[in-house]
Amino acid sequence: MLKELVWQSLSAVHDPEIRKPITDLEMIELRSVSSAGEVSAQLKLTVHGCPAAKSIERAVREAITKTAGVTSLELSVTVMTPDERNRLIQQIRPQRGMQFAPGTLTRIIAVSSGKGGVGKSSITASLALELSASGYRVGLIDADIFGFSIPLLMGLVDSDGRTVSPTRVGNMIMPPLANGVSTISIGMFLGDKAAQETAVSWRGPMLHRTLEQFLRDVYFGDLDYLLVDLPPGTGDIALSFGQLLPHAEVLVVTTPQTSSASVAVRSGLLAHQNGQTVIGVVENLSSMRLPDNSLIHPFGTGGGELVAQNLNSAFAKTSPEFAPVGLLTQIPFSEAYRRALDNKGLATFNSQADPAAVAIKQLASKIVARGRNLSNKKLPLQPR
Repeated sequence: MLKELVWQSLSAVHDPEIRKPITDLEMIELRSVSSAGEVSAQLKLTVHGCPAAKSIERAVREAITKTAGVTSLELSVTVMTPDERNRLIQQIRPQRGMQFAPGTLTRIIAVSSGKGGVGKSSITASLALELSASGYRVGLIDADIFGFSIPLLMGLVDSDGRTVSPTRVGNMIMPPLANGVSTISIGMFLGDKAAQETAVSWRGPMLHRTLEQFLRDVYFGDLDYLLVDLPPGTGDIALSFGQLLPHAEVLVVTTPQTSSASVAVRSGLLAHQNGQTVIGVVENLSSMRLPDNSLIHPFGTGGGELVAQNLNSAFAKTSPEFAPVGLLTQIPFSEAYRRALDNKGLATFNSQADPAAVAIKQLASKIVARGRNLSNKKLPLQPR
């Protein structure tokens, strides 16, 4: 029957934020389908002002009108009633609690550094975009509350300097999508540009609560990877992160000079003390190629290797069976990469031949190749 064919076409339309078919989410109702091919339908958006409203409506119209046998379409667009919205929330989040708790199949990778200014946030954003471009479902938490920069790096800032806001559905927060990456940052809750330019001056309990809310109230859905941009150093957020997600993996970012490498070690040591696994070191700004094709090292050499060596020495004293930490990649300075950071986010950085892009791709490949540790995790399998 034509009604079944139309419904089958609509099942291919997904809500871009929830990432599930609108037919499963009860967002679409077929009111009538006549034998002459006349279709009347109603699309129910989750909330007023849904940022994905136009794209969902366009996809629905296209799915129905391209179904063989359909001759006309009358589509009305409304908003869910409170009861319908509550059913939706119960369907996608039946139990409101901490996401990505121990036992999750999502790989949680935090990017840390000993000090600021080493490119930690840009590496986190670049890695998220590369993993997403490779076909993985990726979420990104900007946990650098005082120095948040992820919205800008991900292109989630408009021409007037306003950060894109998340959508609230009941007690859930739907994070904005940036090139397929579900992204959340405190900068999305500070209002206009003037408010975002003020200093965030919170003490430990507020910082802990913010991170906890990101993990409890923000709906990421099923992810392959959750990346977390930690603030530099070993302060309250790093401690809370270790408490909330002790099973996370940690990347340590440094630049080549000794002053950066010596403090970068501390962030790795804290992660290890929290029970987290340090999976490697990333050396940023490792070199620079001049117009005559010669290579210079403006920040010196050896910092990444030094961090890895010092972490291995420290871990060997307390955990004889630890997995050795290695230098995963060295990211050179790139003018194109720098322009992308200053322009409209890293999504504009699409030069695959650029040395920095190659290094980021290598980093993503090594992380994927490492695989997920399934020890002590319950798999959805039943013995026969």
